[in-house]
Amino acid sequence: MRTLLFLLQKEFKQIFRNKSLLPAIFAAPIIQLIVLPLAADYEVRNVSLSVVDHDHSSYSQRLISKITSSGYFKLSDYGNSFNEAFKQIEQDKSDLILEIPQGFEKNLVRDGNQKLFVAVNAINGTKAGLGGAYLSRIIVDYNADIRLDWFQPQRSNTSPVIEVVSSNWFNTFLNYRFFMVPGILAVLVTMVCSYMCSLNIVKEKEVGTIEQINVTPIKKYLFILGKLIPFWIIGMFIFSVGLFVIGRLVYGIVPVGSIALLYGFLSVYLVAMLGFGLLLSTYSETQQQAMSLAFFFMMIFLLMSGLFTPIDSMPHWAQVIAWCNPVTYFIEVMRMLVLKGSAFGDIKNHFLVTIVFAVIFNSWAILNYKKTS
Repeated sequence: MRTLLFLLQKEFKQIFRNKSLLPAIFAAPIIQLIVLPLAADYEVRNVSLSVVDHDHSSYSQRLISKITSSGYFKLSDYGNSFNEAFKQIEQDKSDLILEIPQGFEKNLVRDGNQKLFVAVNAINGTKAGLGGAYLSRIIVDYNADIRLDWFQPQRSNTSPVIEVVSSNWFNTFLNYRFFMVPGILAVLVTMVCSYMCSLNIVKEKEVGTIEQINVTPIKKYLFILGKLIPFWIIGMFIFSVGLFVIGRLVYGIVPVGSIALLYGFLSVYLVAMLGFGLLLSTYSETQQQAMSLAFFFMMIFLLMSGLFTPIDSMPHWAQVIAWCNPVTYFIEVMRMLVLKGSAFGDIKNHFLVTIVFAVIFNSWAILNYKKTS
């Protein structure tokens, strides 16, 4: 124990003496947690729309007003030439074209139906899909408004009516930040701890101080613990600041579930990811090698964790990779405990899998660390 205390004292002094490392550990995650959720918006707004109006009637003007007042579209071009509107798409000035045919109002009143033409720029698939869906929904609502004007409902309706009322659980107002902030915080804690832990050992290899440690009677597991515990404490600190300072003060997020259970899972998860960082350092001789390895795995962890896209919508082979990803379990637990208020029984399997990750990564790191005497 006395040897471990000396090692911890050495590590903390080494960390806090590095003036360039401190901002990367403490300032960068806080700034990223403030900025990233503001940019990672699931809603697509300010979709540029070109309108080709061949009718110029009150009905066409009413439709255009309904579209632009929705808050999702901005009118980038209005004219009566489809070719001109298509040039707007080619120049990336428009995302959609809505063509209103001549006689739109007359045919709609006389025949009760009329077709509209919508062209979507599908280079950005997400924006195209959502923009087209928004426009279709607005046109459907517009059609319902017109039919309501034509056929006023009876004062007394003898036929039974089914009324559907929706209720959003766990995120009542569908605030995407409540969904994104816990996931982004999980990723930031993962990246900081894994990166810094792996670079810490490799730096000692580069400057030669690790050779002095190798010739001492310090056991391998004590050396690994001395490297792991400081960043475990730093990870706990960053998580606490992110959740209770940034999350509550900036985004108004108050965890619904058990805080003790959340920290219990976090403590195991940090051991697993710090073990992963130590494992990478045992395979690296320079900081550049360690950063390249860490970047490779972190990109996979980030994109295959369900942070941005649901795991269930991935191909089967991608789902297998996602469930072999420790970040996936932490993001799920964060959302379940912070938003849903889940109990231990709901995350029991996540706990067991994370413990397995911790045992594998740390055992592998200890066995792979070659200490010469």
